[in-house]
Amino acid sequence: MKIIQKPESSEFPEYSHIYMDLLKDDGKILEHLWQNFLLIKNYMTNLPEEKLLYRYAQDKWTIKEILVHLIDDERIFSYRALRYARNDNTPLLGFEQDDYAKYSNANERSLASIFEEYETVRRSTISLFQYLPEDSMMRSGSGIDVDGSVINKRTVRALVYHIAGHELRHFNIIKERYF
Repeated sequence: MKIIQKPESSEFPEYSHIYMDLLKDDGKILEHLWQNFLLIKNYMTNLPEEKLLYRYAQDKWTIKEILVHLIDDERIFSYRALRYARNDNTPLLGFEQDDYAKYSNANERSLASIFEEYETVRRSTISLFQYLPEDSMMRSGSGIDVDGSVINKRTVRALVYHIAGHELRHFNIIKERYF
């Protein structure tokens, strides 16, 4: 698979270090995305339904809601990467993740259906970044947060690393707080 070098800290907002610091600096981010998907799927597959629906605190998401959140976030950040890679400088609106989770109906879905969608999105993400032109990786764009503030610029390559790091952060939270 294509090698995509890890972004410099100037290529993403400061808060994104919580994601970037979880990732290797070997350029094999697309391979890591696939391996992480398999790891998470394997980890979740044998969990009982009550564990998938557990909330460790009021207003916290269930594991099913987290998984669908990861899918939503990956779609959104891949779309941003496509726009920036194609040199579209239109600021993109942010999204309210809690509303997405609330209206996802994740808890009514089977785990198999969630992982079917997750795999489809993951394969699409890997394909997108695999075939983006090399010179597009350093293109960037900015967004507008839900409160109207401008979000710091991100490069295309920072977006694929965001997807991977965001996933690992949530997986770590699941292991720490749900078990």
